[in-house]
Amino acid sequence: MEVTADGCSVEVYLRLPAAGEPEIVHAALPAGASILELGCGTGRVTHPLVELGHPVVAVDDSPAMLAHVRAETVCARIGDLDLGRTFDAVLLGSHLVNTALDPDRHALLAAARRHLSPSGRLIVEWHPPEWFDTVASGQGGRLGEVDVELADVVRGGDLLSATVRYSAGGRRWDQEFTCRRLALDDVLTSADLVFDGWLTEDRNWFAARVAESSPGTRRGG
Repeated sequence: MEVTADGCSVEVYLRLPAAGEPEIVHAALPAGASILELGCGTGRVTHPLVELGHPVVAVDDSPAMLAHVRAETVCARIGDLDLGRTFDAVLLGSHLVNTALDPDRHALLAAARRHLSPSGRLIVEWHPPEWFDTVASGQGGRLGEVDVELADVVRGGDLLSATVRYSAGGRRWDQEFTCRRLALDDVLTSADLVFDGWLTEDRNWFAARVAESSPGTRRGG
């Protein structure tokens, strides 16, 4: 089965279940809040959110991933996205914000910001700074039928590179990644956002809002 441009196996993501993400998002929002999900993959988080009563627009740049999503979909690079409408919430999960390249992160956050209603919430999953100090090769676990293990962890300044090894049904898939250690200000300031609280005790999830003095926010949704 197909592998996306960033090295994700579509087959692996079809096998992976949600791991508590929909419940975290749902608890942070009003009932029935509209959600723009950025980087939805095959819909492992999308589908439970729809079942919880949220209208979701799911965005990914892989047609192969989107073919499995049972919701309104948009095929686009996140940084280029401009739907001309806003949402009660924008979901930026899967640690996408920790991308190694600053311009890519700024583009992600700008896209999230321009689709957020004036009273909306940006919901972010990230690697907090302390994760970079403790993560090590050999760590992992099991998600549904898939065994997940981290390997080849290499640190260099604020960057960390590693390989995620997925195993299921006698097969293995490797996905390499590089991520950057960030402070909250690094995430929020460039997009004119303000911190709006931690969503989990481990601080792997947080919320943000548009700064009150921020001009030019579009209304509608």
